[in-house]
Amino acid sequence: MSTLNTILDLAVYPIDDPDFRAECRDTLARTGALVLPGFMKPEAVEQVKQEGLEKQHLAYYTASQHNVYLDESDPAFGDDHPRNQKVTSSKGCITDDLIGADSPLRSLYDSERFRHFLGDVLEEKLYAYADPLSSINLHYADEGRELGWHFDNSSFATTLLIQKPAGGGVFEYVENVRDADRGEMNYQGVDRVLKGEIEVKQLSMEPGALVMFRGRNAIHRVTPTQGGITRMLVVLAYNNQPNVALSETARMTFYGRL
Repeated sequence: MSTLNTILDLAVYPIDDPDFRAECRDTLARTGALVLPGFMKPEAVEQVKQEGLEKQHLAYYTASQHNVYLDESDPAFGDDHPRNQKVTSSKGCITDDLIGADSPLRSLYDSERFRHFLGDVLEEKLYAYADPLSSINLHYADEGRELGWHFDNSSFATTLLIQKPAGGGVFEYVENVRDADRGEMNYQGVDRVLKGEIEVKQLSMEPGALVMFRGRNAIHRVTPTQGGITRMLVVLAYNNQPNVALSETARMTFYGRL
C-alpha cells in the first residue's frame, strides 16, 4: 500500500493544516467548486492511468437518455418541457472491486487523513459505501461520449482527473439554478440553460487535479470527448451516513451487475 506522501503533493497541499482546510472550505462555500491542481503526484497519476488502460476492457458502458433532474418523466408536463426534456449521457466504468489492492486510489480512499480533510472541507462526516462496487469508480469517455446537463442527487462529488482528452471533455456548470431542499425546480432557468441562453462557467483541470463540487443545485455537464485519447476520471464516492449501499436498481443501471 502506498503512503500519502508518495501519492499527494503534501508540500503544496498540507491537508492536516486547519488554516488550509479553512481556505478550501471558504472557496467551496463561495463558488460551489474547489479545484486543487497537481494534488496527486505525477508518478501516482501515471500508475492509476496504467491500471486504467490495462483494465479498460473490463469497463461496463452505458448510454442513456434522461432529464436534467435524473427522475422519471412527469406526465403533468409535455415531452419538450424542461422537466421532461431528454439529454444524453454515455460512459464506461470500472468499479471498486476491480481497483487493485496496491493502487494509489485504494490507499487514498482508505486513508483516514484524507477522509478527515474532505469531511472538514465539506462539513460532513464521511463513510464508505456499504456495497462492493460504488466507493471508487474509474470512468472512461472515449470519442463522442459525454454527460448531459443534470443536477446531482447527492450534496457533493469528489473527483480526480487521470487522463485529459485531446479535445472536448470540458466540465461546464451554472450554479444556484434550483433549490432542491425547498422544491424549487426553476424550470424557466433550466430551459434557458438547455437553449444555450445562459453563460456557463467551466472548470479547467489537468491530470492530478482534485475537484470537489456541489452539484445538487448547480446544473452541470461534461461536453463530448474529441479525438483519440480517452478521458479518464476517478470518482471517490462517500456518504454522510454509515451503511449506505447504492440500490440494486442503480447498480444494475450503472454497472450491469450487483
